[in-house]
Amino acid sequence: MATLNVVIADDHPIVLLGVRELIERDDRFRIVGEAVCSNGLIELLKHQPVDLVITDFNMPADSPYGDGLKLVEYLRRHFPEVKILLLTMISNPLILTRLHELGVVGVIQKNQLQDDIQLALTAIAQGRPFKSARPLAHSVREQNVALDERLSRLSPKEFEILRLFVSGLSVTAIAKSQSRSAKTVSTQKIAAMRKLEVSSDQDLLTYCLENNIFS
Repeated sequence: MATLNVVIADDHPIVLLGVRELIERDDRFRIVGEAVCSNGLIELLKHQPVDLVITDFNMPADSPYGDGLKLVEYLRRHFPEVKILLLTMISNPLILTRLHELGVVGVIQKNQLQDDIQLALTAIAQGRPFKSARPLAHSVREQNVALDERLSRLSPKEFEILRLFVSGLSVTAIAKSQSRSAKTVSTQKIAAMRKLEVSSDQDLLTYCLENNIFS
């Protein structure tokens, strides 16, 4: 079997180092590039053949390619032949379902990286999608039924808007990054706040941070 070319993208150097070390142990794969933002990732894909992208779901969003769902959608549209393996701490079932609908080859929870990466690489090398057999680690949001119920009300777009807002982007900046109008983004943000039962931006930030929703 031919060696598969891999690009890794993550804005955390420690994660990049850890993933690199794990992949370098597997001679079925060869790392041909690393990126710390979506701009760097896209440039690597434009200039060399790549079989697999392993990328963080949360990346610096100050680029035309964005991160999260927007980046995955861009990759699937412009590089359909490249397989995508996502690293994340997000466990929202709507987001995970949407990622699989977009055709990602697998999603690995970062707290299960050591256990799941080799299983994922084996599945990919064999031409199969990867799905972890391990249950998601318990967290505050998984133990809190009321919180789970609120999160389940959010659409993928609303979840994405909140994630970007909590990361520090303004409504105007989010609108630009998502190629939507500020009015549309504001409407989606307000709808999400209503579903989470918070009434102000400060309450929203506090709610998301205290419950580690986007960590």
